[in-house]
Amino acid sequence: MADTKQRLVYSIIEFLNQSIEDGTVKADDKESLEVGIQCIGEAFGVDPTDPEQAAQLTVKPATLKNIFDVFIKTREKTKASGAASPAAESSSASSSKPKAPSPAVKAEAEKLKQKGNSLMTSKKYDEAIAKYTEAIALDPTNPVYFSNRAAAHASKGDHLSAIGDSEEAITIDPNFVKAYSRLGHAQYSLGDYAASSSAFERGLALEPTNANLKSGLDNAKARLASESRSSTQDRSPAATAPRAPAAAATDSARGANNLSDLLGSMGGLAGAGGPGGGGMPDLASLMNNPAIMQMASQLASNGGLASLMQDPSIAEMAARFQGGEMPSQDEIRNLGSRFGGSFGGAGAGGA
Repeated sequence: MADTKQRLVYSIIEFLNQSIEDGTVKADDKESLEVGIQCIGEAFGVDPTDPEQAAQLTVKPATLKNIFDVFIKTREKTKASGAASPAAESSSASSSKPKAPSPAVKAEAEKLKQKGNSLMTSKKYDEAIAKYTEAIALDPTNPVYFSNRAAAHASKGDHLSAIGDSEEAITIDPNFVKAYSRLGHAQYSLGDYAASSSAFERGLALEPTNANLKSGLDNAKARLASESRSSTQDRSPAATAPRAPAAAATDSARGANNLSDLLGSMGGLAGAGGPGGGGMPDLASLMNNPAIMQMASQLASNGGLASLMQDPSIAEMAARFQGGEMPSQDEIRNLGSRFGGSFGGAGAGGA
């Protein structure tokens, strides 16, 4: 799941990189800022050069500056409405809402809307937005104009502007169902699946049979469920458990197999080590055998030899060997069988 904090950090890094590219940052400060960007990314586990992570964390086509601008405008609007005194509110209640235009003005606004619709059909989205904006200027009380302009913004990929126009349409007419659909789709496109679900649900509360709203809600909930599963998997003990013990167990098993192979080779050489199959293996041949030396090296590196020498019978055999007494072929075979190999037939005549 794309963590919200990581998305924010990724957007910050994008903004800082853009500031370097467009010359906002002085050349003298460029190196320091690049170091800062690297430190920020490492601290939050964000790598903007990773295509897979970038696809998960990006909020494009929105940018951090766009989002901040929307926040500032919303806050200023909220402060302005909250700062008005009750007396002022009551005296300006009628003037706070746009006055209904005359029938002639409404008719002109409708013509502009129709032109905008035709431009939308031709995929001339910027021109369509301009016509809808003209219609809104003539008749700001019609939620359809805001809703249509939201559709034009969304077609361009400007989903933040689509959200703003959709919410304005809902403010004008809370029962205008299409605006909830526009809002939900714009929020879905920006990856805000929770807000998208809420918008679709609000629309369905007004029109429960609306197929478009139902489909949008299903898609948003499916993405929420997918993110929830991903988050659960990321936090599961299996995903975060250290792997060193498993690796150690593998090394141990590998060591036991190498030991068995080594002793088997010795047992086999012992069986071929002289007339009648008796006698001691040719140690010089063993030392010149690359496979044997590799196995011995692996035993030494993973602690197999140290474990081997803790066995009293093996320690006793080693002591006799140091004293000049060679271990018998049977002793080598028995030693090999104890470590998983069965070498009893290694020295037999063979087929």
